[in-house]
Amino acid sequence: MAPRKGKKKDDKLSDSESEMQDSSENPRFSKSGTSFSTLKSSGSGRTNPKVLARLIAFAGLLLVTFITRYYTIDLPEHICWDETHFGKHANFYIKGEFFFDVHPPLAKMSIALAGYLSGYNGSFPFDKPGDQYGENQYVGMRLFCATLGALCVPLAYLTVWELTKSTGAAVLGTAFIVFDHGCITISQYILLDPILMFYIMLATYCFTKFQNCKDSPYSLGWWVWMTASGVSLSCAFSCKWVGLFVILWAGITTVVNLWDLLGDLSLSLFEVGKHFMARVLCLIMVPVLVYLFWFAIHFYILPKTGPGDGFFSSAFQSTLKGNVLYKNTVPADLAFGSIVTIKNHRAGGALLHSHPHLYPKEHGPEQQQVTCYSHKDENNRWLIKKAYEDYDENQPLEFLKNGDWIRLEHRNLHSHAEKAPLTTHHHQVTGYGENGKGDGNDFWRIEIVSGSESDGRIKTVKTMFRLIHCLKLHLTSTSHPLSVTNAGFKPKEGEVTSQPWQWPINYRVRNAI
Repeated sequence: MAPRKGKKKDDKLSDSESEMQDSSENPRFSKSGTSFSTLKSSGSGRTNPKVLARLIAFAGLLLVTFITRYYTIDLPEHICWDETHFGKHANFYIKGEFFFDVHPPLAKMSIALAGYLSGYNGSFPFDKPGDQYGENQYVGMRLFCATLGALCVPLAYLTVWELTKSTGAAVLGTAFIVFDHGCITISQYILLDPILMFYIMLATYCFTKFQNCKDSPYSLGWWVWMTASGVSLSCAFSCKWVGLFVILWAGITTVVNLWDLLGDLSLSLFEVGKHFMARVLCLIMVPVLVYLFWFAIHFYILPKTGPGDGFFSSAFQSTLKGNVLYKNTVPADLAFGSIVTIKNHRAGGALLHSHPHLYPKEHGPEQQQVTCYSHKDENNRWLIKKAYEDYDENQPLEFLKNGDWIRLEHRNLHSHAEKAPLTTHHHQVTGYGENGKGDGNDFWRIEIVSGSESDGRIKTVKTMFRLIHCLKLHLTSTSHPLSVTNAGFKPKEGEVTSQPWQWPINYRVRNAI
């Protein structure tokens, strides 16, 4: 019996050794994909060949990446492509001058910070592609963009490794980015794209790590990677709005995961609710706060007036140092004889504008064009006169009130039963008349929408109103970037046609007293 017992014991030891060997060869038996054999080799002072190969591949790809991105980073020594835009934005940030742009601020602020830290003073005008940089320190901004473009490669490698636990797959997938000519080129210039790509890759990696922690919910790693996912998703969206697509990917994946949890009968509804609230906190609330944080920084470091303040309300413009409205006193009420600018109250709304060009013959009477213009210009100014009386500079002061009939003279703001040139279901608005004399189609009734007090007076800056034509039509204009050309004439940059919205008085130049 003794020999059987001994044999049985030996069999158990043999089975145990076999089990340990199997577990060492299968990464599923270890955390983070680290095999038992790796740990055993590390403990005995030997390096696992597979780990060494993985490290060499990673380091080699990283080296090639930085060489290809940094190679001749200073060439060409002139503005290339959209460097003219984002270089100007860096100037505005360095000088603290407020500007308006379609993209969120994070990437542009990052470029400006890189330029500032590398010695660039914001003096180069960035007028047009081809302009020589000369002695200006532009390389620091290019190096920053190239660095973030290069960091996409290790993030891609780590992401593929997390998904496959295969060195070959990680190397192959990463090589497509390392040697992609488009990725190399776009990373070598002062652009938003390499910064955007970096945050997209970072968000993808963090979210993949979070997904791999699903078997240990509420652990430190689970919380860290989910929060990091939310922050990086928000940063991608804070560079360019096309970052929304990686947010959609993460959102759809999260919905699928929550659906799976809801179908898990081993989890109570309370537990599923905890998972849901955790994701709301880290993947919705945190990204929103991060997005708002970058805008708070944006407004904080741009305290001075600049080329973008005309897109915003007079109340906002009055907070910008150097603006004509900054700490400036203007009369509270509007009077007949005032010269004003009138701004559309919508976000990004433009100023009512006219210029000496006429509508083409095919669009009714050849009268002066009326448009909207987003920038400050003398042609944005309009004189307010009574509808039925000739204008007299020496007339007694009379305040403008709700329901008053007025004329707006640039030429006279005029409308008639002719179709508008672009939106033919609207009537045409023109400038008409000579030396202030027009006809009955120049009459408009002012109707307050908001911002007035009990006295019914029109308040500068505060009052929003409509202009109702004598034919019972609103002053109409649909802001869109289409233009009507006449003998080769094209409107100025930022000039659009307009549609009937509510118009606040932007500021008053003078009163007749």
